[in-house]
Amino acid sequence: MDIEIFYKIIGVMAAVLTSSGLIPQAIKGLKTKSLEDVSTGMLIILVCGTFLWFVYGLHKGDFIIIGANIVTCSFALIILLLKYVYNSKKNTI
Repeated sequence: MDIEIFYKIIGVMAAVLTSSGLIPQAIKGLKTKSLEDVSTGMLIILVCGTFLWFVYGLHKGDFIIIGANIVTCSFALIILLLKYVYNSKKNTI
């Protein structure tokens, strides 16, 4: 196996694992309608970091970096939005 193909496979596997890491939290939040235990600061930092990785991926022309960080940033934004929506509903009741 060519070494470049090997490292592309490693990159894709890493991208899939890190990008899917927020899926269980999103599912739990949707089921429980609560994300109180999730740090807002952590989500904001994650969104900023993944956005910067996305920009870096664009600069390098690396579609693995670009795709992984679009997915991760999207999940983090969804969780952040759900956290805001659920907290808003809780405070109005």
